[in-house]
Amino acid sequence: MTELSSAANAAAAGTTGFKLPGTTPAKTPRGYTPGLAAVNFGVYLALLTPVMVSMAFKVQHIDPANTEGSLGLVMGVGAAFALIANPLVGRLSDRTTSRWGMRRPWILGGAIVGLGGFALIGAASSVWMVLLAWCLVQTSMNAVLAAANATLPDQVPVSSRGKVSGLVGITTPIGILAGSFLVNFLPGDFERFVVPGVISLILAILFVAILKDRVLTEKPAEKFTIGMFFGSFVFNPRTHPDFGWTWLTKFLVMFGYAGIATFLPLYLVTKFGLDEESAIGVILAANLASMAAMAISSPLGGFLSDKLGKRRPFVAIAGVIMVVGLVILAVAPSILVVIIGQAVIGLGAGSFFSVDLALATEVLPNPDDVAKDLGVLNIANALPQSIAPAVAPAIIALGAATPLGGYATWYLFGALVALAGAVLVYRIKGVK
Repeated sequence: MTELSSAANAAAAGTTGFKLPGTTPAKTPRGYTPGLAAVNFGVYLALLTPVMVSMAFKVQHIDPANTEGSLGLVMGVGAAFALIANPLVGRLSDRTTSRWGMRRPWILGGAIVGLGGFALIGAASSVWMVLLAWCLVQTSMNAVLAAANATLPDQVPVSSRGKVSGLVGITTPIGILAGSFLVNFLPGDFERFVVPGVISLILAILFVAILKDRVLTEKPAEKFTIGMFFGSFVFNPRTHPDFGWTWLTKFLVMFGYAGIATFLPLYLVTKFGLDEESAIGVILAANLASMAAMAISSPLGGFLSDKLGKRRPFVAIAGVIMVVGLVILAVAPSILVVIIGQAVIGLGAGSFFSVDLALATEVLPNPDDVAKDLGVLNIANALPQSIAPAVAPAIIALGAATPLGGYATWYLFGALVALAGAVLVYRIKGVK
């Protein structure tokens, strides 16, 4: 990315507060933090409601004889598209010269396309149609995330990023909780997918309206090539080891959190004999407990992280707490214990989300490729949601032959993965 001319920079600074690429702002613009939190909430509401609740039942309605296999296919392939979209759109937004700004066209366009994809899923009558539409949704909504979160280094000074990251982080459980609540009042599959998509679009429009986006007035000298396309998904861990360890830590912790959660509806139906309506009610209660725990740990973690000037301990603590919650979930003898397990997982996840984005912005390799590098890190969010559904049927099948049972084995496997993330965070040397 080329630098703006000094004249253009002076004009931008005097009128809109835009900055040169790679510089740190002195103060967070008014309205930016709630706006970023709102657009993240909208994306997570739209994306995680299917992941946590509605997609399992949608697939079960279409293919009751092979629900686990079909669900794994849909979620796994869809997450692979998210894996590609996030860093690619990040890099493209770094090079966008629209007069609307670098990020805003991607945020608004992604939300519009995503709503169309959600409508297709709601109306679909075959697994293949659901699969294709979910790939469209994952691509477009991850474009929104890539562009929106790339505005953080543009808009927020380093000393405040823990606080902002904590507020943004709590939008994940709020989105899950809101989706679980909405599903209880939406009569069918179409509404369960479209209504969250509409809310997401409205919040994206609001964020775009208040965002003082940076404008790139000159096209980058380097052309976008096939090599650059593939470069959007890779980095050199030898050259930037802290970035590499951050990526791996994020992947392992997110596997234990998001990768495991997709099969909770089927776990409740299989182990406790619940019908669909009852399972949705339990998921709402479990997410409410998780949200309450996150509401404590996420803002507190962000505040303490900034105060102490440390990030790694909060990630390590998060991983250990999530391990405890996953073990509780695996051996739960009753619905009440399932809800307690989810609360413990939420407590750990809140600590993780409170510092995750702040830590990431401190290990980025190139200040002129912020969105691209954050997109590479976001692969660690998407990849567990691709790998986990792909391997889950095999692990569940193997576990079914043990006294613990298939789903208990699956949750214990997730606990081991999250524990590895808690340990490996201390391989990051450039951040305390």
